[in-house]
Amino acid sequence: MSSITLIGTGNMARAIGTLAVAGGNTVEVMGRDQDKADDLAKALGGGATTGKWGAVPDGDIVITALLYAGVVPVVAEYGAALAGKVIVDISNPFNAAFDGLAHGEETSIAQEIAKVAPADTSVVKAFNTILRNVLEKGRPNVFLAGDDAQAKAAVAAFIESLGLRPLDVGALKMAPWLEGMGLVTVGLAGNGVGHGDFALGVDEFTG
Repeated sequence: MSSITLIGTGNMARAIGTLAVAGGNTVEVMGRDQDKADDLAKALGGGATTGKWGAVPDGDIVITALLYAGVVPVVAEYGAALAGKVIVDISNPFNAAFDGLAHGEETSIAQEIAKVAPADTSVVKAFNTILRNVLEKGRPNVFLAGDDAQAKAAVAAFIESLGLRPLDVGALKMAPWLEGMGLVTVGLAGNGVGHGDFALGVDEFTG
């Protein structure tokens, strides 16, 4: 099983943390508001603990469960405390109209993290194509991208411990396309599907 640290105390942190505890993983919660972090850890149960904001995370895998605008600044703030860790970026940088990406298409939040994180930190993009309600009650595919094969294998093993299917789409340069898939998910929820109780996935066909 994996040891993970959730930076953030919102709905996605709660959803991932709940699955992580159920999957037998060690879970730590960090939040700017220590009371919220304590409350989430207590709600998760399973021996979940809290850490001090900005301290070295206990988890080998650090999941930044934050709104996209806060992710890069928080990674920069933590700085050397994240050395040697695997950072998992789950954010979606949507614009105000939810019809485009806030930063354009030449980069991604995950790639911007890699620019400010310690040199020996690995960054993986994952979970961003899944709506929170589906993560709470479904078993969706989880697309992931990253440059470090060992880091991706660790994240894939963690995803499998949640009862979910990891699907590696390639290097970190694929992260903008995963963010685009997040945008497609929102578009489908508001149009062709008409609700949010679904997830993008892969069906394999063999002859």
